[in-house]
Amino acid sequence: QVQLVESGGGLVQPGGSLRLSCAASGSIFDIYRMAWYRQAPGKQRDLVAIITSGTNTNYADSVKGRFTISRDNAKNTVYLQMASLKPEDTAVYYCNARIATIASLAPRDYWGQGTQVTVSS
Repeated sequence: QVQLVESGGGLVQPGGSLRLSCAASGSIFDIYRMAWYRQAPGKQRDLVAIITSGTNTNYADSVKGRFTISRDNAKNTVYLQMASLKPEDTAVYYCNARIATIASLAPRDYWGQGTQVTVSS
């Protein structure tokens, strides 16, 4: 069993910053790519940023230059540093990771429960 637990969401003013964290726990054999998605009300869930096990990164055009994804493999944790936040960044942010467990070495995707980010004055 694997769990992804996000933290760090909240209310922030436009132009402000937040850092999201997502820690994976459980019977983990290996973690491959890790990513952040977001879903605004009435919209589909979209990829925000992704980081491979080799720390290559990719970002949605809407967040390039403002958001930074990173990971700490020793802690099985992925971070999303968000700066210059805009009202349109308001959404529920979900952590996603492709993980192989000790019980099954075939990797599969796991999701966190989501954390709300609200950008408003």
